[in-house]
Amino acid sequence: MRVERLGGDKVRFFLTLDDLMDRGIKKEDMWRDIPKVHELFNDMMEHAYQELGFEIAGPVAVEVFAMPAQGMVVVVTRGRTPQASDDDFDTDDMYELEVTMEETDRVIFRFSDLEYLIQAAIRMKSIIPQGGRVYTYQDVYYLVLDEGLEAPNLDTLVAMLSEYGEASTVTDAVLTEYGKVIWGNNAIREINKCFGTSDQGTSG
Repeated sequence: MRVERLGGDKVRFFLTLDDLMDRGIKKEDMWRDIPKVHELFNDMMEHAYQELGFEIAGPVAVEVFAMPAQGMVVVVTRGRTPQASDDDFDTDDMYELEVTMEETDRVIFRFSDLEYLIQAAIRMKSIIPQGGRVYTYQDVYYLVLDEGLEAPNLDTLVAMLSEYGEASTVTDAVLTEYGKVIWGNNAIREINKCFGTSDQGTSG
């Protein structure tokens, strides 16, 4: 589980499939008012407090973005800042949730260096010979794949990408609005055309 602050009253979590599986939670469970989802949310809020000093009280908007073979991004926006008097309340009384959920078939990975992205694209060529978009945002490279791959190709692809980068907590909408386009389409083909060599190794 990772968390980052987006603003004074907003944080974003990235939950891996392992985070969900360890708690016996499926993606569709996030809609349900069940104890294990409440426990997950409490764990998330505790993590946000420990990492960022982020506390919640009152109404809370929760946006869930489910991604294939990667897990989900959860954006939490608080309606008001906790006051000292809130200490008198139990945790269950401190907030009320309003959950919205969006599922996408996009695969988005981030790479700390262009070289890692290049190596990943060369490895991926056997699975996806073309397609994909590449952005830079906050000095990081992002690869967005719109193709709806079916398992096991999807699982293989995500495992391969994970050797060079990590699943992104930044959504496609953010990249489209704020990122700088490096390759707007067919990024995999263009990267291989520019940087691929016939004797390129496949070591990771």
